[in-house]
This record gives sequence, C-alpha cells and structure tokens, in this order.
Amino acid sequence: MAIVVNKPLPEFEANATGGIKVSNTSHLGQILVLYFYPKDNTPGCTTEAMQFRDKYKDFVKAGAAVFGVSRDNMKSHDDFKEKLELPFELIADTEEKMCHMFGVVKNKIMYGKKVKGIERSTFLIGPDGLLVQEWRGLKVPGHVDEVLKAVKSIKALKKAA
Repeated sequence: MAIVVNKPLPEFEANATGGIKVSNTSHLGQILVLYFYPKDNTPGCTTEAMQFRDKYKDFVKAGAAVFGVSRDNMKSHDDFKEKLELPFELIADTEEKMCHMFGVVKNKIMYGKKVKGIERSTFLIGPDGLLVQEWRGLKVPGHVDEVLKAVKSIKALKKAA
C-alpha cells in the first residue's frame, strides 16, 4: 500500500537502535520525521546524519521525534550512531518493508551498472498520524533546515488550534 499526503500511514512495525520499536501508531501525539538514506558511512549520508544531529535539539523543542531509516543491519547502525554521536535512533529496514511502503527503492546507475538503491527521502508525519509532507530525491545541503521549518509550522498550527 502506497503512502499518500494527508492520509494515515499504513500499518508497519520496525526495529530501531536502542531496542526501540517504531510503528504507525507508536508516536501518535508527536510529530515524526522519518528520513530514508542509502547507506551508513557514505559521504552524503554521513553529512545528512550530522546535520540532523546538529539540529536535533531544535526538532525536540518543536515536538518532533527523528528516525533515520536504511537497509543496513543493526550492527552497522549501532556503529554509525556511535561514531557520529547521533542522539536519535536508526531503523534497520533489512527486509526493505518500510522502503517499499514509502516507495523509496529506485533503480539507479552506479559506476555504469544498474542497481536498486534507496532514494534519499524524508517524510513528515503529524501528531494525528497523517503524512503531512514528503521530500523525495532530495539534495542534502539545506534540507534539514527545510524539514525543521516544516516541523515548526505544524507546531505553530497546533498552538493556534
């Protein structure tokens, strides 16, 4: 089942570092940021993780939980998290269930060969469990600031209501 903006997320459950389980209902009442990235310890993914790390306190202050998602296993995630001192958890989607649900598995050309890879994408889920916004095929520079701005606008709307 595909995900659609302004609709609830389909049912899912995933394991994250820190022994945490994340599901479509685990963070109701809280803003949820799921950012999908190709691979631990690669240049773009490291930069993106560090930018989320550096703005993490701002996300928490705005009422958001942040999770990174990739196909890497838990050991790889634990090492990546420790190396970069990430304050948020990483979801190990080794069976690509979430990647397929969110439609981020794409055919890419790498070194002249066709490979299946993860398209760098971020999804913003509101406190009501509805998908608010999505960024697909994004570039790292400036992206985290854009997501933070969107999170703050949800918080402002919530306050005004």
